[in-house]
Amino acid sequence: MPDPHQKELVQRIVKNMLDIQLLRILQANPLWGYMIKKKIETNFKIKLRHGALYPTLNSLERKGFLKSQKQTHEGRARKIYTITNAGKEYLQSYYNIIKDQLENKDLQ
Repeated sequence: MPDPHQKELVQRIVKNMLDIQLLRILQANPLWGYMIKKKIETNFKIKLRHGALYPTLNSLERKGFLKSQKQTHEGRARKIYTITNAGKEYLQSYYNIIKDQLENKDLQ
């Protein structure tokens, strides 16, 4: 039986922690904005607006967690985003915090 709360919780996590989700996606492969948007929409079953995606990508790049490079593919210019070592470290810090939270016996 599917969890009736799963969809709502996944949407909250993705929307409230979009930066983490973007880093997780880009850790697997460098991608351009449209493909990132499609991956989030397919994987998490949510509609992601350009107005949320691109400011978050730009913020992550300013912080040094992502780098971008313009490439041309089939006559179209694309900005390909790649996670940096700093982005990987940030993501690992997130994983460590989640692990600590889940293992914290005082809260159970």
